[in-house]
Amino acid sequence: MSAVVTFITVLILALCIWDIEASSPVISAPFSVGSRSILRSIDKDRAERTDYAVELNATDFDAVLKETPATYAVVEFFAHWCPACRNYKPHYEKVAKLFNGADAVHPGIILMTRVDCALKINTNLCDKFSVGHYPMLLWGPPSKFVSGSWDPKQDKSAIRSIDDFRTADRLLNWINKQINSSYSLDDRKYENEHLQTNASDPAQIARAIYDVEEATSTAFDIILEHKMIKSETRASLVKFFQLLVVHHPSRRCRKGTTEILVDFDDVSANKDTTNAVEKGALKNYQICGKDVPRGYWMFCRGSTNETRGLSCGLWVLLHSLSVRVDDGESHMAFTTICDFIHNFFICEECRQHFYDMCSSVSNPFKKAREFVLWLWNAHNKVNERLMKEEASLGTADPKFPKIIWPPRQLCSSCYLSKSRKDKGQIDWDHDEVYKFMMRYYGETLTTLYKDKVLLAGERPEGVLVEDLVASTHAVVVPVGAALAIAVASCAFGALACYWRQRQKSRKPRRSWK
Repeated sequence: MSAVVTFITVLILALCIWDIEASSPVISAPFSVGSRSILRSIDKDRAERTDYAVELNATDFDAVLKETPATYAVVEFFAHWCPACRNYKPHYEKVAKLFNGADAVHPGIILMTRVDCALKINTNLCDKFSVGHYPMLLWGPPSKFVSGSWDPKQDKSAIRSIDDFRTADRLLNWINKQINSSYSLDDRKYENEHLQTNASDPAQIARAIYDVEEATSTAFDIILEHKMIKSETRASLVKFFQLLVVHHPSRRCRKGTTEILVDFDDVSANKDTTNAVEKGALKNYQICGKDVPRGYWMFCRGSTNETRGLSCGLWVLLHSLSVRVDDGESHMAFTTICDFIHNFFICEECRQHFYDMCSSVSNPFKKAREFVLWLWNAHNKVNERLMKEEASLGTADPKFPKIIWPPRQLCSSCYLSKSRKDKGQIDWDHDEVYKFMMRYYGETLTTLYKDKVLLAGERPEGVLVEDLVASTHAVVVPVGAALAIAVASCAFGALACYWRQRQKSRKPRRSWK
């Protein structure tokens, strides 16, 4: 009864205040306008503040940490009502700005996250990690947090408590000690010395799996933005999608391409492909999954914003496709890639040069080895041409200059002689080059990433390994290219159709609610 009386009293007071403000402009105007201006100012300040740390809860904690390309993760457990947590947040955000987001200075190394333990949804999650005070910071490989826990009494654990983090400087110093780095809060994007430039380190290619996803997604976005899908280019895009469905090195991209390929027939069933694209029918698809493109590069990152990036990612994608096709589909894969570049690569000069190299092939490839070596040779021809142009114009990346590839540090056995032949040509051992390509873009791209995940004896049960890493041959093709891609596309397509029909059947319930 007392609660009812209180409610009525508050309601009457509110109505009275509203009536006074409405009838007395002299009193209400200054107060109303002033308060609203203050509120707008506060809202504006909040809007201008960017949170770089990723706030997680129990529903997305495992999924985000499974899918991150970062080698390490920091999780801050806090409570939104805690004054010490609020005061610590600016320090944490200074460090997070270095590692998180599209403008990160050092992307793909550390994922900085936060979990609000004051929310009931996170109670069990915080209990699993023995949160006993706020704020509390834990450090470890992202995969160790997935379906994991932490006990401070446990001696051996891949997850560690950060004991010195009270300021941004102290937290960053602690991180530097753990990974033997020299990061600074003053580091600026593309103005640092932390780029990996050691070409003799084959482990760098393990990070390229994320760049292959980035390149695939970015290329698809460019195609849609520039409305490049037309009736005369549709067939070449479908063939390229079919190639990706079978042989893309990322399972997430194979899955996303399948969904697009299945629905592509629906959106262009009226034969007016251009109209379908202009209406945005394909823009809602994520060809390589959620949050891709991420907005940054790892293996393909240049020392400036204008170098490497997409072109490097596309070359890695093409090489990784070439080493995964079999003999019977090698020439089909070659023509598919040539047509795709000719119709959809937006750099006119690059597109024409590549198509000229494609046109120079007079006899169909009968072996996958021929296709692998042709693409390797084509890439070196492009590098040779660009080396001369960039040298004369001064546009080369100082830390990643174009080179003839592979360098001796990566494959000394690929070189038959110590010196160049006449006319500046290298005397290559093509058998060794082929072995290197298969190993580097096939086995190395796969196994080194698995080794990274298997640190501390971890089993590869998570989505991370399955989704990002492919075998050297996604599908065995004993009877040739057309049959392989047709069967694979149909199989994936059937699953995608089933899933899509299930989703459609749920729409009335969602709209009714």
